[in-house]
Amino acid sequence: MIALLPPRPAEIALLGAHCDDIPIGMGATLLSLTRAHPGMRVRALVLSGAGTEREAEERAALTAFCAGRSPELTVLDVPDGRAPAHWDRIKTAVAEFRRAGEPDLVFAPQAGDAHQDHRTLAQLVPTEFRDHLILGYEILKAEVDTPAPTVFHPVDAELVQLKSQLLHRYYPSQAGRDWFDETAFLASARIRGVQCRTEYAEAFVVDKAVIRWEKQ
Repeated sequence: MIALLPPRPAEIALLGAHCDDIPIGMGATLLSLTRAHPGMRVRALVLSGAGTEREAEERAALTAFCAGRSPELTVLDVPDGRAPAHWDRIKTAVAEFRRAGEPDLVFAPQAGDAHQDHRTLAQLVPTEFRDHLILGYEILKAEVDTPAPTVFHPVDAELVQLKSQLLHRYYPSQAGRDWFDETAFLASARIRGVQCRTEYAEAFVVDKAVIRWEKQ
């Protein structure tokens, strides 16, 4: 397996349609990044949940996933399941989020996601982050929209298990959902691990990337 080694990130941007999308899609990667780069700036934008218990869950969860440091988090109140009807508002929010920083990596839903809210956000992110590496994370759910990822991030078993523990600890509102269990989270990571010849991994879809070789 050939590895591409990005430079040390000083800032990352995280975008999710719902509270819990980001930790489900890339929680182990976020744990790994924030542990490895304690001074890294983390900014996050979530489209729905403002003013509800879901926002409180998200703030506590992302702090835990960011090694105890609260990220710069904005949560909007776009109605769940209605993102396409709020295109202009979401476009404006993503544009404002883009102007507030200069991330080295951008994480967002992958463009082939069948959920209308995820897909709407995935379509808008590249229109604002035009010169950035965007890693599209996957969210396991009932829809048969599992992507064919192009980038894999091997993660330790300890981080995969910690991801599951933190999801259950900080998102009690989701505990009754049939897909919200440790077996599903570990199985997804194990499958992606097999595909990149390691034990566990999280995987991402990259639509476009640029490679440069520095002069010696």
